This record gives sequence, C-alpha cells and structure tokens, in this order.
Amino acid sequence: MKDQARHEAPIVLSNERLMDLPATVAVPTYDRAQLTPGIVHIGLGNFHRAHQAWYLHRLMQQGLALDWAVIGAGVRAGDAQQRDRLAAQDYLTTLIELKPSQTTAEVIGPMIGFTPVKPHNAALIAQMADPAIRIVSLTVTEGGYFIDPATKGFDASHADIQHDASHPNTPNTAFGAIIAALKERRDADTGPFTCMSCDNLQGNGAILRQTVVSLARLSDPDLADWIDQNCTFPNSMVDCIVPATGPSELALVRSLGIDDASPVTHENFRQWVIEDSFCAGRPDWDRVGATFTNDVHDFEAMKIRVLNGGHQIIANAGELLSIETIAECIAHEKISAFFQKTAREEILPHLAAVPGMEPTAYVTLINDRFANPRIIDTTRRVAFDGSARHPGFIVPSIKDGLKQGTPIAGLALVEAVWARMCAGIREDGSEIEPNDPFWNDLQVTALQARDSSKIWLLQEQYYGDLAQNDHFAARFDHWLQLIWRDGVESAITQYLGKAAR
Repeated sequence: MKDQARHEAPIVLSNERLMDLPATVAVPTYDRAQLTPGIVHIGLGNFHRAHQAWYLHRLMQQGLALDWAVIGAGVRAGDAQQRDRLAAQDYLTTLIELKPSQTTAEVIGPMIGFTPVKPHNAALIAQMADPAIRIVSLTVTEGGYFIDPATKGFDASHADIQHDASHPNTPNTAFGAIIAALKERRDADTGPFTCMSCDNLQGNGAILRQTVVSLARLSDPDLADWIDQNCTFPNSMVDCIVPATGPSELALVRSLGIDDASPVTHENFRQWVIEDSFCAGRPDWDRVGATFTNDVHDFEAMKIRVLNGGHQIIANAGELLSIETIAECIAHEKISAFFQKTAREEILPHLAAVPGMEPTAYVTLINDRFANPRIIDTTRRVAFDGSARHPGFIVPSIKDGLKQGTPIAGLALVEAVWARMCAGIREDGSEIEPNDPFWNDLQVTALQARDSSKIWLLQEQYYGDLAQNDHFAARFDHWLQLIWRDGVESAITQYLGKAAR
C-alpha cells in the first residue's frame, strides 16, 4: 500500500495512517501509546519541532527517553490555532529536509499533547505542576524576556509584568505561569523543574533566570529565593535554519504524499550545545549529536555574531533592494561580499575557536548554509524584530571593535542600512510593511535621521552610549547620508573598495 500512496490522494497524517505513508517517508518505530510526558515546551512553533523535538525523536527511535515526551503550550491567542492543527493529526509533524540537491521527509512523534490556550493560563499551570514534568523549555523570541534595553536588567514596567506581579495566580505571561506552577510544586513538596530557553540570546539561561526570579520577587520574595536556589537554568546554543510554513511548504508536503496541516521545512544542519545543569534529570541528547558542556559561551558567541548577526547584515540590505529570500541575497555578489568582509574583518577578531570549528571556517559554513536555494527563508522573516536583534547580534561586535581598535566601518554600515530600512520605503518605492514591535517609533526616528543621523544613534535602548563615540558616529553618518543619496549598493561598493576602519 505504501508504494501506491504516492500516486493517490495524500494520506492525512494520523497515528492510524502512519504505515500507509509512502515508503520513502521515515516514521516513528516506537509505540507512541507508551510515551509519557516529561517536558512542557512553551512557544511551540517550527523551530522547536525541527530542533529539540527532532533530537528527542532520535532518542525514542533507539527505544530511549520514552518518559520524556513533549506537551506543547502557548500563551497567545494565535497558539490555539497551532494546537488545533496539531491535535487533529495526533500531534505528529512532518519534517522536510531540504538539501541543495535532495528532499527527504520524516514524521516525528515525541509530542503527545498541547495544553488548552486560555486567558490566565490555568491549564498550563496545572500541566507544569504535574510532578512528571521535569523540564520546561521555551522559544518565545529574543525580544520576549522583558529585558530593559538600556540596563539589560529586568524590565518591571511592562503592563503584563505589572499584572502578573499583582495577580500571581492568574498570570498573563509564560513566566508568570512558570512561577505559579513552581509555587504549587514547592507547596506540595514535589520538587523543582529545569527552565530551559531555546532562544537566540547569549546567556539565554541566565536571562531566563533573571526574568523568572525577578518577576517572582515582585509578589513572593520567599518563592523567588526557592526558585533561585532549587531550579536550574542551563545556557544553550541552538542552530538550524527553519523557514516559516506557507502555501509552498503545504504544497510540498502534499507532493510527498502527506496531508499535514503544519509541516516544517529545514536545512540539512543542526547544532545544539547545552550547559549540563538539569535539576530534575534530562534526556541523553548527547547520544544523538547534542553537545553537553559547562562552557557554552564561545559556541554562543560564534553562532550569534556570525549567523544571527550575518542574517541582519544581508536581510536589511536585501529588503531595501526588494530581494525576497536569504539565498537570493547571498547570490547577490555585493551583498555576499559585504557579509564576508564584515564577518572576517570586524566580527571574527572577537571570537575564539570552539572544538571542531575554527572561526574562518565557520564563516564559510554559514555562507554556504545561507546560499542553499532550497531554503525559502524570506528577508522579511529574518529582518523581523530588528530592535531586539541588532542590539543582541551586531552592537556587541561594534563595542568590542571600538574597545580593541579593530575595524568597525562595515558594522557602522550595517546599522545605517537598518536605519534606512526602518524608514519603511524600499529603493524601488514600494512600502515595507511594519516589521518590528516598535515599528512606528523606529520609522519616525529613521525619517528624522535622514537629516540628522545622530538622532538614530541616540536611541540608547539599542545603542547605549555609542552616539557619544565620534569614531563610530562619523562612520555611521557617512554611510547613512550615502545610502539616502546614492543607494545601498553604492555604499556597499564603497565599503568593499576600502580598507575597513
């Protein structure tokens, strides 16, 4: 029946129809009925399923970690739609790996449920309070941790934080829900769980600890102390390029013989480096390729500054030039050269080698991954939330360069391109739709900066005191004026023709 399926209507994904899928599609070999939960994952989207869930699936294929199944969760109204899609197909997911010359598909099944998405998160709290849950992991985006942009400390001023501090039993945020569940566990003496961020933040575990403990302290200092002393928050570095799912991905999965309402496409590369700090046990992810280490920092710095920073280098320029995908950006000779020169001359001097990877080789690897034409990763998706990504991915390299006397001209150009992009009009005159939580403020400031560039750098929440650094401010001003006058390609051409300082 498998051989015939490809020539018939796609098989609706479900437990009952797994063995009816085309023979070319790998399926779970473990009995999903025997799985029991061990992990709650908040913010369950494409990346989690292509990354953390995939590693767990590989363990389960070996008959291991069967008591570590995932319960999905979300705190936004839109998460309910994801829950409905996945529940209708027994929480199975089709992962489609897109190599430059080959497409392969597998169905994974480590997820066994998804908590109802309701205001004040009662179901989520109850699920996390279950003693069977030993890890709560999150992907809530880089800008979702309530970090004060100026001090990098906890931002207690946000309305949702104020609500959760005043109403700790009916929280609005994922962090408030975690605290409420940990309170129940402390009171019932069922022990803590590990809180694990899987977002692209350097020191993501330390940042998660800061958010959870600081929020708890606003309403219950004793509970905050208990959490700080008993829960663990491992730092981690996660890496896999995973585009959003749209009509083309839905058509692709159907062409493979599978009717999946929420498939995931991904590149043929994964990396996961995790601090081995788990207070209530963990799966042996290292058996299937993850790296456990107590020194994540160098791995984080290399990935965040080259890959995530590189994404901002090329996506903002691509957006201005109406280039739709990251692969097309890298195919653009000048944008590709801009990334290569900036990365090698201005980012790499501040990075250390990590086991198995020298920094210059890493730039080549990232360039090749960006160039994969099968990964339809849009410039718009990658350029999203620049107000969180530039301070996290680009600004640290600028500050290191100024401190150490290494070149920063290309990085100043990167920031000038972002400022020009935030004006909201591409060079062909088309409109850039709002693409940042603070888009309106950014657009107003970007238009003002056309006449006075320093206005852009005075956004201390993104740049700190960089506006006061004459060396950087002069180069930023030069590039921004040139971009407005002659266009981004002209600015990149000038940068490529000069020694970077």
